[in-house]
Amino acid sequence: MSNKQITNPKSPETLWNELSQLDRKHVLHPSTNPKAQAESGPKIIFSGGQGIYLNDLKGRTYIDGVSMLWNVNLGHGNKELAEASYKQMSDSAYTTGFYGYANEPTVLLAEKIASLTPGDLNTIFYTSGGSESNDTAFKLSRFYWQLKGYKEKRKIISLRRGYHGVTVAAQRATGIEVYRNFSGSQDPDIVNAEPYLTECELGDNNHPRYEESIRHIIEKEGKEKIAAVIVEPIQGAGGVHMPPEGYLEALRRLCDENEIHFIADEVICGFGRTGKMFGVDHWNVVPDFMSVAKGITSGYAQLGGVVMREDIKNAISEFDGMLAHGFTYSGHPTACAVGLKNIEILLRDNLVDHAEKMGEVLEEGLKYLEGKYEFFTKTRVKGLLAGFDLMKDPQSGLPFDDSVKAAASLVEECYQRDLLIRPFDFEPGMNTVAIAPPLIVTKEEVERIISIVDSSLEAFMKKI
Repeated sequence: MSNKQITNPKSPETLWNELSQLDRKHVLHPSTNPKAQAESGPKIIFSGGQGIYLNDLKGRTYIDGVSMLWNVNLGHGNKELAEASYKQMSDSAYTTGFYGYANEPTVLLAEKIASLTPGDLNTIFYTSGGSESNDTAFKLSRFYWQLKGYKEKRKIISLRRGYHGVTVAAQRATGIEVYRNFSGSQDPDIVNAEPYLTECELGDNNHPRYEESIRHIIEKEGKEKIAAVIVEPIQGAGGVHMPPEGYLEALRRLCDENEIHFIADEVICGFGRTGKMFGVDHWNVVPDFMSVAKGITSGYAQLGGVVMREDIKNAISEFDGMLAHGFTYSGHPTACAVGLKNIEILLRDNLVDHAEKMGEVLEEGLKYLEGKYEFFTKTRVKGLLAGFDLMKDPQSGLPFDDSVKAAASLVEECYQRDLLIRPFDFEPGMNTVAIAPPLIVTKEEVERIISIVDSSLEAFMKKI
């Protein structure tokens, strides 16, 4: 008999408690209540996942109904992406893109992206994520206008409820007050307009809300001072708001009329999420800059970028000096290798078309719920990007009292039934819920999500 002592591994409960204590002591979480986190520790400690499912350390399995942060497009545990990362790391995990240095996956991914983006969006500046991408778009737009002799063309116009990230400039462009005003960040050259005033953007200056429109801001500030307008094709974190027909086209024309850049923030919409490769493809709009991240690697590596049109790239290429902008991980070879494999799988498995088809199943299920529950309203779906509202009386536009916390309450009921979805309630009377499962979701899994939401709505209804 061996003299070696047999030691039992830590129980899941013990490991959970130990990690929770360490987390409370050493980790400051993003977009989380710090006081609650310090007192209670993490709500979930993930241990792994496969497909649309995630596991925690205690053995509980959840459906990832929002692709974590709208980014895990290929689902969890994808071995092909892991192998692409391993191979590149084994060859050359990191080399810099500074000083004109290049590497194979970075160049090949740029070529692949240029083949997929609309129009002449053919050159990419790499970043590590969406916030950096939007900050970069602002900088490159301003730099372009400087090169063209327009020294005062600096202002950026964004939309209320738009979300563009949390770096200083991107956070100021975000049209959600809790983000926009965090820590006193100020940038007088970034202003918000009211979204979706299509008639105003087309020139109706008699509209009662004309003064809140982008067109009015351009007139008030002077087009010689406006560098760019930034919009999400579909607003994500602002509440999954779909633009009315003709809106993006009107903005494109407005920007053309005034020599202003149109920046499309495709960080959420890009790479198949909406049932098209990019959100703007639904409206046949070609922006001047396109910010990408998230779905470019399905979250398996940190990668983003700004894709720009030929005339912008050509103007910058005439600059005979150092481009004083860049990130340590711009063009990270491992991340780019993962991005290449990710796009290969998206195309090979027809997942963009699949997202469109599964979106139809999701929309049918949400419409069924809208017919069943009087307080369930305003369902909107584009591919696998969906949202709905909860209202006390949708007919009269009466919201639930803020004390009800309707969206958060429903999301908690879904959590109790092992479905992770996301609430938005950052404005008085706002109770929006988002659903955005990975693009690999099956019809049966979409129907399971609807079933869980249904039973959760039943439970919520009993509490109000």
